[in-house]
Amino acid sequence: MPAIIWTFASFLIITMKSFAEKEFELCVTHSYGKKDLSNHNLTEVPTGLSLNTQYLDLSHNKISRLESNALVGFPQLCFLKLNNNTIQYISPMAFLHSSRIKVLNISNNLLTTIPDLSLPHLRILDLSGNLYSSYKLGSCFARLTNLKFLMLGGPNIKEIKLGDFACLSNTSLKHLSLHSDLQQYESGALAQIQSLQEITLIMSFCQRFDMFKAIVMDLNQTETTAIRLNPFFPRYCQISSDPFEGFKGAQFLRSIIFVESWFNSSVMVKLLKNVFQSTLEELSFIDIVYYEDTPDGVQFYPTHNQTVHLRSLTFNGVQHLQYSYPKINISVTYLSQLAYLKFSGTGMNISPCNLISDIPSLMMLDLSNNLLSDDGFWWPACSYTKVFPALRQLWLSHNRFVYLSFISRKTHQMMVLESLDLSFNSIQLDGECSWPTHLMELSLSNNNLGNGVFSYLSPHFRRINLSKTGITAITQKDLSSFPNLTHLILSSNSIQVLPMNLHIPTLLSLHVDQNAITSISQEPILGLPRLQHLKAGKNPFSCSCESYWFVTSLSKSLLPDWPVDYTCSTPPSFAGASLEEYKPTKPSCLPWLQASIAVPVVLILVAAFSITFYACDGIWYTKMLWVWIRVKRRGHKGAGRLQNASFRYHAFISYSQHDTMWVESQLVPRLENVGLSLCVHERDFVPGRWIVDNIISSIEDSYKTLFVLSQNFVQSEWCTYELFFAQHRAISIQDDSLVFILLEPIPANCLPKKFLKLRALLCKQTYLEWPKEERKQQVFWASLTAMLHGADKHLAIKKVATDIVDTLPLIADQ
Repeated sequence: MPAIIWTFASFLIITMKSFAEKEFELCVTHSYGKKDLSNHNLTEVPTGLSLNTQYLDLSHNKISRLESNALVGFPQLCFLKLNNNTIQYISPMAFLHSSRIKVLNISNNLLTTIPDLSLPHLRILDLSGNLYSSYKLGSCFARLTNLKFLMLGGPNIKEIKLGDFACLSNTSLKHLSLHSDLQQYESGALAQIQSLQEITLIMSFCQRFDMFKAIVMDLNQTETTAIRLNPFFPRYCQISSDPFEGFKGAQFLRSIIFVESWFNSSVMVKLLKNVFQSTLEELSFIDIVYYEDTPDGVQFYPTHNQTVHLRSLTFNGVQHLQYSYPKINISVTYLSQLAYLKFSGTGMNISPCNLISDIPSLMMLDLSNNLLSDDGFWWPACSYTKVFPALRQLWLSHNRFVYLSFISRKTHQMMVLESLDLSFNSIQLDGECSWPTHLMELSLSNNNLGNGVFSYLSPHFRRINLSKTGITAITQKDLSSFPNLTHLILSSNSIQVLPMNLHIPTLLSLHVDQNAITSISQEPILGLPRLQHLKAGKNPFSCSCESYWFVTSLSKSLLPDWPVDYTCSTPPSFAGASLEEYKPTKPSCLPWLQASIAVPVVLILVAAFSITFYACDGIWYTKMLWVWIRVKRRGHKGAGRLQNASFRYHAFISYSQHDTMWVESQLVPRLENVGLSLCVHERDFVPGRWIVDNIISSIEDSYKTLFVLSQNFVQSEWCTYELFFAQHRAISIQDDSLVFILLEPIPANCLPKKFLKLRALLCKQTYLEWPKEERKQQVFWASLTAMLHGADKHLAIKKVATDIVDTLPLIADQ
């Protein structure tokens, strides 16, 4: 397995694009940090942009100069694109205020000299496609100690001189790309870049093969391992000598990639001859044109005692100019160590399975982007006795495969196959599938399969890719069938929620990005105890308490795409904002915490209010307020009953003789001074009249009967009569004419049996307590006065109401 990984990884030569993508992830940490102003007809760098701008795209505009203050407003700038403008001048101070730039693209402009740049963090620099005529680099490049990728070149450059790259001798440059119509090369020029690992030469070497050999020899001194040639041959280049002779002496060279080049069968034989005699391990052809200029095509026979190091062979995009299959006759002896083979974009509709399956060491086979079908790959002419004895990974994406059950049965013939890619096909779930136990990885992405796809998969699978397969929901029941699952990719579906009971103890990586998920709660993640990577970006997240745990508690080291791909969709006030900016408070999103805070606070406030209420005699004031409210309410209810009644007095006062002093000094003067008319027995009883008649007459001529209660009152016999008649009158006409003033507390054990009714009345009736404090007495008088003023319009208007006359005939005429 280490050999497979190393072969596949070293085969992929890192270009500037892949470098830039990696730097983009390092540079842009917030969605609002990216600003795309390409194709805006700008003539200068705009002002007024956010100080937090990290990525700025000003490509394809009309900017002609970068003055010293052009980028003063971008202190956080990390990724800057200025390609395809008309820039002719760049001030040496232009990047003084944007020293954090890591990626700078100034390609395809009108620079006549390579500018001086003071960017200590710069990692990727593209200056190609300009008008300078020399590769000579200034001394400032010696200070670009972090520079890893450099692209240079233009139409005016014709030669490479010995000192052009001298300033790069002590830098950490790993990848150099040179683009020019090269006519002359001074030996030793590239040998000065001691750290160089990969080089891209965008130039043609037709009829200049000695120059190419000199370059290869210099690159061998720097121990460069990979060369990318684009194009090496133009179309119909006349080749008489051996253009690849330098490969045999390049002991450190491991990889050659030919891009957009032209080959015929004669040139291909010369190339293979040198490759098989060199230390090259990887040979790639990308988007090439091929035709056969010999009747037998490529014929190559083994040589005794020859060791071939080739481990990776790639054909990715081949345009074949003849209407016949190319003829290739190569002994598999030369491919005895081949571990990786790729035929992609070749138009293949029938695989040469007999030839391929004879390669004993083949571990990875990529036949993607062809015209293969089920029968085209497993076609009848193939021998299936020993099919791919060492094959572990098989790529069949972007073909025409259909029947999943058929494919599952055929994979049993590949005895050690571990990984199968069927993405971008027309796969149908046509019947029960039978997968071999050794197959552990399957990709069905970009096939319309739906939610039922899980039942067609093997329980032995460890890695499953079901991105963009039309899945709308997943359940624990679906996933419980895979006890060994470690990687699950469900990107680009329509999944709205992760199941709460999700439990996959073996899962290491989960991709649910680009779905319809609005929040991810704690419960599903707790069911993934070994999770190391969670990719969930580009979902319509809700910036609400539903996302509280995800934002505040989930370790962001699990999220490789955090925070750039995480934005809010709802509520509207947060739409488009970064989820990282949403900072919910703990109390606002946790109900139990709200309750734990609210209950003590409420109890404290209630206690404080109660203490204050008690200290300020709030109980007494409340009782007085209640008396006033009830009097008002009863007065309103009795208005209908009393509208035809008239009274002589506002109140008849019933009191004990022993309380005369308080009545005469306090009660009577205070009430009569505010215009109330009172009936006092010592003053208003008719002399010579029977006392009981006086009591009854006075009660019935009064709007209210006012009882001054005290311990003396309950000892008075006449007070007993007055209370009896007043109560009888109140019951008879169904009004509320009794008013009690509690002059002093009366203990219950002091009440005689005949006053047990009074105790019941005091429980039902509203009564006023005479307060000792002067400030409370003002409230007392106000309440009492309000109770008695209700009779103002009925006093001395006419006789007592008819209902009273009928009930109590003892009342005398006025």
